[in-house]
Amino acid sequence: MSPTIEPSFKGWAKPGPVPPGAHEDVDVPGDETLDAISGHFRIFQLRQGHRFSTDDILTAWYGSTCVPTASRVLDLGSGIGSVATVAAWRLPGARLVTVEAQDESVRLSRKSVAYNGLSDRCDIRHGDFRDGTQLAGEAPFDLVLGSPPYFPEGTGLHGDHPQKIACRFELRGDIADYARVAAAHLARGGVFACVFPEEQRDRVERAAAQAGLVIVRRRPVVFREGDAPLVTLFVMMRGGDLPARVHPTAEGAIWVEPPLVIRTRDGGIHPEYSVVKLSIGFPP
Repeated sequence: MSPTIEPSFKGWAKPGPVPPGAHEDVDVPGDETLDAISGHFRIFQLRQGHRFSTDDILTAWYGSTCVPTASRVLDLGSGIGSVATVAAWRLPGARLVTVEAQDESVRLSRKSVAYNGLSDRCDIRHGDFRDGTQLAGEAPFDLVLGSPPYFPEGTGLHGDHPQKIACRFELRGDIADYARVAAAHLARGGVFACVFPEEQRDRVERAAAQAGLVIVRRRPVVFREGDAPLVTLFVMMRGGDLPARVHPTAEGAIWVEPPLVIRTRDGGIHPEYSVVKLSIGFPP
């Protein structure tokens, strides 16, 4: 059954539109859950499969913060639709196109889109985004988002669920593929925003250079106060859209922001991350 419509949650007033699914009885199979993600928007997930992460939320938040006027958004390797769902909530006037290869993830994403009343502006495409036919003839995008897998195949334990494996390991392309396809489909002055491990930042820098992109902004993410950053958020633009003074060869061209801290030393939510969560319609 569908969750009860709650105008507030533990003293926090839920913002944004109430989706059509919240007014209906929704059958949630035993192997799935229907979880809050942005305001009244919810997302279907497998109990034992891939589930949305802080990395997904931050990617959508960072990208939509950098391009708050985006009217066309592309999400590459979109999985169950977590990044696109948050972006759709943050950018209510935008049309979104997502591309995902896993059958099960596409099925869940389409269920979430229907629940949230986004079918008229979310086009979920089933296939490998490296296949040129997926986006052939598509108009360029103001914002391209990506939360790619982090690890080359064979470099770690795969886990026990195929959906998780494809989200963690580079079975269908790597950060270089994301950057290449993003660059090919950006509008003039458009932005590609993604997340990747800080210890692999050199791979992101190589991928950007190979695709003709310039990293103009990045922000490390610290998951517990006092620890080293684990991932970094990146914003890239095509080199041809930028003046020479912000190219990689220019001193101080990249704006490196102070780390975003997720949790305090005692395990509580850091005040700044609480504000981030509020800005995507999620309780702090």
